[in-house]
Amino acid sequence: MMTKEKFDGLAEDYDLYRPRYPQALMAIIKDALPERDSLNIADVGAGTGIALEGLMPILGNQHRYYAVDISVDMIAQGRRKFPNVDWRLGKAEEIIPTLPELDLILAAQSFQWMDRPQMLAATRQALSSGGVFAVIQNNRLYQNSPFLEGYESLLETCSPGYSRHYRSFDFQGEIADAFTRPREAVAFHSHHWTMSIPASAFVGMSRSSTQAQRALAEDETRFLQRLDALLNQYMQDGNIELSYESQLFLVGAGESRKA
Repeated sequence: MMTKEKFDGLAEDYDLYRPRYPQALMAIIKDALPERDSLNIADVGAGTGIALEGLMPILGNQHRYYAVDISVDMIAQGRRKFPNVDWRLGKAEEIIPTLPELDLILAAQSFQWMDRPQMLAATRQALSSGGVFAVIQNNRLYQNSPFLEGYESLLETCSPGYSRHYRSFDFQGEIADAFTRPREAVAFHSHHWTMSIPASAFVGMSRSSTQAQRALAEDETRFLQRLDALLNQYMQDGNIELSYESQLFLVGAGESRKA
């Protein structure tokens, strides 16, 4: 019997409302890849393929793309957008060893959900000579935004177990240790940006998150009323401005995949 994963049932809203990744960071990934006519590329924890939307146009269609996710719904949505991508259902750390040697393994907004030691061990073994492992994520910049500060507080009040610091891991250190490299060998890039969206779209974005889903399950009326009040307080002309910091961690496999 197939179990229901945390993102099942959220795929359409997730695909419609989630922010995309800055092309400036995708360009950095491209520049780090080995110069080969055809590359094997895996997007792990791929969701509906949001990272592929930014990656494929900049790299081209001549490469072999794999996308791995644990959610049947996410994969179904992703296949509609990218039918030529090889979609695989399962945990990234278990699927990666079954794929051909890879030139890029990308974890976009997904690394925190994985068994990271197992994933990093599998990644180190799976990368080709000169291959690259990259982690990219969008973080809400609540520190400089009264609205986002209020939204984080709302989630912490209404979503059981939620903390705005839930992704406060030392990814750079973890990756360096797994690849037996000094910390500075794991490149870190940061990109700050803003976007303005209709308040109704923010509600859709919120609903697509597991954190808000827990708040809705706890007390849907309470959460939505408080979210509506927050949006009414800060929106201008029906829109709300969101600030983000996108982060990229990147390491190359070097000339040998194994120690």
